Amino acid sequence: MPKSPTGISGLDEITQGGLPAGRPTLICGSAGSGKTLFSIEFLVRGALDYNEPGIFMGFEEKSEELAQNVTSLGIDLNQLQHDKLIKLDHVHIERSEIEETGEYDLDGLFIRLGYAIDSIGAKRVVLDTIENLFAGLTNQGILRAELRRLFEWLKQKKVTTIITGEKGDGTLTRHGLEEYVSDCVILLDHRVNNQISTRLLRIIKYRGSMHGTNEYPFLINEKGISVLPVTSLTLDHPVSSERISSGIPTLDKMLDGKGFFRGSSILVSGTAGTGKTSIAASFANESCLRNERCIYFAFEESPLQIIRNMHSIGLDLQKHIDKGLLKFQASRPTLNGLEMHLVTIHNQIKEFKPSAVIVDPITNLITVGSVSDVKSMLMRLIDFLQAEQITVLFTALSLNNVVNEQTDEGVSSLVDAWLLVRDLEANGERNRGMYVMKSRGMKHSNQVREFVITDKGLSMIDVYLGPDGVLTGSAREAQQLQEVTGTVLREHAVSRKDREIERKRLVLESKIASLKEEFESVQDELNKTYIEDELRKEVMDKNREQMTRSRHNE
Repeated sequence: MPKSPTGISGLDEITQGGLPAGRPTLICGSAGSGKTLFSIEFLVRGALDYNEPGIFMGFEEKSEELAQNVTSLGIDLNQLQHDKLIKLDHVHIERSEIEETGEYDLDGLFIRLGYAIDSIGAKRVVLDTIENLFAGLTNQGILRAELRRLFEWLKQKKVTTIITGEKGDGTLTRHGLEEYVSDCVILLDHRVNNQISTRLLRIIKYRGSMHGTNEYPFLINEKGISVLPVTSLTLDHPVSSERISSGIPTLDKMLDGKGFFRGSSILVSGTAGTGKTSIAASFANESCLRNERCIYFAFEESPLQIIRNMHSIGLDLQKHIDKGLLKFQASRPTLNGLEMHLVTIHNQIKEFKPSAVIVDPITNLITVGSVSDVKSMLMRLIDFLQAEQITVLFTALSLNNVVNEQTDEGVSSLVDAWLLVRDLEANGERNRGMYVMKSRGMKHSNQVREFVITDKGLSMIDVYLGPDGVLTGSAREAQQLQEVTGTVLREHAVSRKDREIERKRLVLESKIASLKEEFESVQDELNKTYIEDELRKEVMDKNREQMTRSRHNE
């Protein structure tokens, strides 16, 4: 089926291409649901983006009032009329002037609308609202016949038409007939729960085309209308093996020495005052130092508060804001409903195109929705960000109650990495301990580290195990001093022992030398006696031999 793209962010995705081209579409809803603004944006986007001029025929607001009202969306209808891209026509209908007769018909409207279409070559038409067109008529036969004539006439003119209608009592429209003869029916709803308003859109029917059937939140702001297709996301997004630093070198070492995966989701949870925002700010600072954009959604502190507070740990976030790398979006959760927050985050991300996103803290969203609603919203947000390969870091406040367990653990099951910061109280001190509860796809430390916040930044320190368990803070420092003292004493003891050994060795060597000398003296004495005896024997032998020779000579 040929379709006319609406140009409204998200709606073309839900309708798989736009509204049925050359056919009428009914947009119905209660007062204030956004029917007129929806129709105007359809015309304006068609004229500016798709070169399809449009006609707006209103039965309630005058053309001047309408042009003035939509300036809040940044739309200049007067200029578009001057450029012959849009033509505004107001038809005054007074119920008291209408008398129901058997000959009632819309021939006059057809002539007037046909002339307007031909004058600018219109491809799109809006009739707002159809109830005023049939004001005062109660004959259902006439209503049905004239509605069919109107819809058939519009189809013959081959214009893509939006007809707005007010929601009836138990029916989509006041007369209950328009939805049956329309090829496409879109219902707009404006709900208020817990004093929080939410606008929702649902496609009731779409002849000849597949379409999304769920309720989709939509947002009206100064940039127009945007619809969030919350259920069109699937788990087929790409993944990256690239690693990015957390901004804390010692934390990176706990994550296989490389940090987080790009495009992953990270949760930092802990009680109040454990440094969750400091971890988030360090991550944002590191992203900006890589010359990548980061957007920080704050639900608790103002941007100026965060910037001021981060100076205490040596982070200057203002310079990143000045360079256009860091953007803060701060608001109270009660400003909008959960769906509106989700749409706002989508719009900000599409406009700013960041590489990293921070949401601080997600637990504040509990004030505008149930735990399951918050989890559902965050699930859709994570899917969207992973599809865009954007790294997201959430912070969550942990409390000692059931809500905390459901929120914290529920969200932690969705994320890729979960860091838990806990209070470690001992010796009258309150210190912090960091745990890597999980980090999918990488080797990570299973050890607790002491988390230290100083004026030079954040770092992790190996904890000490003493007789009473884990030692942190002053107890750790005392243990370190004790170990240093023990080392010095051991070195001193070793030195004394070495000197004693050396002295004994010298004494022993001296004794050995003395004994050796004594041995040599005795040896010399013994050798001397032996030599003298040998000489004496030799002399006696010679004398005897001499005496023998002397006797023979005689």
